[in-house]
Amino acid sequence: MPPYAGPAAARPGEIAGTLRLLAYLAAAFALIVLDHRGGWLSNTRQQAQVFVQPLWSVAGWPGKVVDSISDDAGTRSSLMAENRRLRNELLVSGARMARLQAASADNDRLRSMLGVVKRGGLDVQLARILDIDLDPVKQRLVLDAGSGDGVRVGQVVIDAGGVVGQVIAVTPMHSTALLLTDPDHAVPVAVLRNGVRLVAYGSGRSDRLSLASIPLSSDVKVGDVVVTSGLGDRFPAGFPVGTISALRPDESRAFLVGDVTPAAQLDRGRDVLLLRSAPARPVIGPVAESTSLLPVSASVAAPATATLPASAATRVQRP
Repeated sequence: MPPYAGPAAARPGEIAGTLRLLAYLAAAFALIVLDHRGGWLSNTRQQAQVFVQPLWSVAGWPGKVVDSISDDAGTRSSLMAENRRLRNELLVSGARMARLQAASADNDRLRSMLGVVKRGGLDVQLARILDIDLDPVKQRLVLDAGSGDGVRVGQVVIDAGGVVGQVIAVTPMHSTALLLTDPDHAVPVAVLRNGVRLVAYGSGRSDRLSLASIPLSSDVKVGDVVVTSGLGDRFPAGFPVGTISALRPDESRAFLVGDVTPAAQLDRGRDVLLLRSAPARPVIGPVAESTSLLPVSASVAAPATATLPASAATRVQRP
């Protein structure tokens, strides 16, 4: 067992520690005074910051990466939402533009028909097209007007261009019109330029009528306008039917056959006009200056109540 040293044995170590502490404090105080007066440590600090700056940058990378990812995610989310909103607005604007264009086209067609009515002083009524059948063997229009609206069998259907067809069936609410281009339909016509009388037959195509048995000696040319002749008392005289687009010999070489482009827009439009009463008979011949020989008289009148028998619809057999 070691001998007991007593309190005096610890004093030399304590004195040495106290002296070292005092020396450190004196050195620190001296450095503070020298730096405050001479500023010689500021350069050392600046140089140390140059070496430490990359370490700070490396230490700050994780935070920067996290902030960048967060910002990118928020920006992408907002951009996607903005794109969805703009896409929806574009679709809505496109739909509105399409409706406006359709309404503008309808207004133009109605304005054209109104011009025909005013120039010709026709007694007509407007009917909306509910359905159209352009089958090669059956070409019909279903109209949103029937006997309750004064429609009768045999009424002529026209548009701004010319003759469309004729009413062949009527119900209280609706009516059916036979188009000029129906294979079972024929209409007596005359060449506007010289009055040559012909018959235009339906071809089953909405863009073509047929002329048959044209005498070789007749003065008929491509580009001639044909109008209703008024024969048969089915179609009033002078309404445009179409323009001759082609002429060629038939199989016997004794006659010509021709193609006629219809004046009416049979495959488009939403409305047609039903002629209530026949206008005064116009003069057909070279004195006419336009394809429209419609007489100039009164304006649109009240609905007619007279009806015609079902046989009034024009169905002319081919020769």
